[in-house]
Formats: sequence, structure tokens, C-alpha cells
Amino acid sequence: MPVMPPTVSVIVPTHNSAKTLGACLAAVHRLRHPVTEVIVVDDASTDDTRAVARRFPCRLLVTDRNAGPAAARNRGIRAATGDLLFFLDSDCAPEPDALGNALAVLREQPDVACVHGIYALEPLFDDGPVEAYRLTHGHHWRLRHVGRVRTTLFAICLIRREVFDTVGLFDEKLRASEDVEIGDRMGDRYGIVLTDTVVCRHDDDSRLGSLLAKQFRRSQMLIPVALAERGPAGIRANSAAGLLTAAAVPATLPTAPLTGGWPVLSLLFLVLFTVAEPALLRFVLRRRGLPFTLFFFAVHLLVQLAVVGGAVVGGIRHLTDRDFGPSRATAAKTSR
Repeated sequence: MPVMPPTVSVIVPTHNSAKTLGACLAAVHRLRHPVTEVIVVDDASTDDTRAVARRFPCRLLVTDRNAGPAAARNRGIRAATGDLLFFLDSDCAPEPDALGNALAVLREQPDVACVHGIYALEPLFDDGPVEAYRLTHGHHWRLRHVGRVRTTLFAICLIRREVFDTVGLFDEKLRASEDVEIGDRMGDRYGIVLTDTVVCRHDDDSRLGSLLAKQFRRSQMLIPVALAERGPAGIRANSAAGLLTAAAVPATLPTAPLTGGWPVLSLLFLVLFTVAEPALLRFVLRRRGLPFTLFFFAVHLLVQLAVVGGAVVGGIRHLTDRDFGPSRATAAKTSR
């Protein structure tokens, strides 16, 4: 008797994504491997997101209030009927072979339960140099971690449904790092692979102010989530050397009067910051050229400072507020 191939449910959580959702769903319907269903979970959008979703053959679920990506993904998991769940962020458009390549990893490595992919260098929509910075950095650090990992990133991710039956659903208390936290719960029980054969085009942040605000906000969960990790550290987008040298640039500005008014120490740390990740420097130079590289590291410095600032604030909040951080609510069920 022939073995039936596993069924695949596509789950797209979304919030105010009218700009990108159409491109995302169009790409889903161009996937070369068939899917059983497409579920869009609208997390109380206030724009035309739902109208865009209704133009495509999908099942649209709408939340009563904006509860965050973890809650939206959980709603999709509960509604899905597939053996495998293919998660896509609504600002991502998968390449036609993305799902097929992810399935191939599961077939070739039976102990693997989760396969996630990378962002392409090319944007979903070209919105300028800040977005180019984001995609260049995001593409590089994902490439750097390709292989077996302990972290799950759900922007584009295929996962066996049974994982959620075992470890529970996403922690709805978290509005950032919720995918990292559930990956830590998977621990050594399930294999996780990050592969560059599963690729999507992403519409990333294009305004510097909103990018820095987002990084500051999301980084507040870095220390609480890291302290809750049960095993070795997972994927890190930023190196410790880069963060420390970035923080030292403004921290040493008060020493300028000691060196004739010149911020010698700050300039030294600026140089050290630029070369703190040699592979990143070489990658940006090779793929983008010198003028963009100068722009890249100027923006990168500001982003690293936002990350450091957010981490410090998050650490203080974690010490002073017992409810700040992961809840470790792993008992949630995924009944269909």
C-alpha cells in the first residue's frame, strides 16, 4: 500500500500588511509543491489587509484584538489540518522551490523536525538604502549559521505539527523573540536546520527612525530570553565584539579633553567596530561596494547602540519586574 505524502498547511500571521500580503500570497500560490490549505490569521489589522486576503483562495481568521505574532501563530496552528506547518511572515514571498527544498531536508534527515530559511539579498519591494542595509546584514548572519542550529526563526519555516503537541504553543506573553524561545524548548529533542536552499524575498524596515525604535524595543527581551535558555546559546545576529565596540564609541567621548579635544579613543573604537566582524566587512564590500559599505557601517553603529540600549533596559526590567520575560507556558494544547 503506497505511503501518502504528508499534508502541508501554510500559516501566514499578519497585522497591517496590506502593502505586502498580496505579494506573499501570490508567491504561495506559485510554490511548485502543492499545499493542503492556506490560513491567513489577521491580528486585528486597521488597514486593508483583510480585503487583500479575500482576493486569494485562503481561509481568513480574524482576532478580536491585536495580541501579537505568537497569538496569531497559535490561532493558525489550532485551525490547521496539515501534518506539516509552513509558516510565512506576511512581508515575505517564498521562492517557488522553497517548500520543496524544505521538504527534501525533512526526507533526507529524518531526525529533523524544523527547517527554516534565509532572506534573499534582493528586497520584495525596493524601498531604499536603509532596507538594503537590513537585508544585507540579515542575509549575511543567516548564511553564517547555515546548518544544524538550536534556534527557530519563523519568517519562513517548515515544522512538523507534532512538535507543538510535545513542547506546547508559542508563548503569547512575548511580542518579540517568541520564535527563539520555542526553539529553546525544542532543545535536543528535535533537530533544527537553517538552510540557504529555502529563500524568501522580504520587505524590511526602510526608515531609520522606525528601525532603531524596533531594535530598541525587541532587544529588551534579549537578556530575559537568554537567561531562560536551557541549552547552549542559539543563533546570534550580532557579535559580542561588535556590540561592545559600538557601545565604547559614545562611552569614550568624554575622554576627548584629555587628548587635546580630539575623540581619539572614540575614533579608535570606531575602527575596531568596523573590523570587529571581518567576514561581514568583506561580504558587504564584495556584494555592495565601498560607498555602500561606509553607509552600512554608519547605520550598523546606530543599530548596535539601539540593541545595547534595549538590552540594558530589558535587563533592568527583568530584575525589577517578575512578570517581564518568558512565561514558559508549555502546557498549551494544539487540539484540532
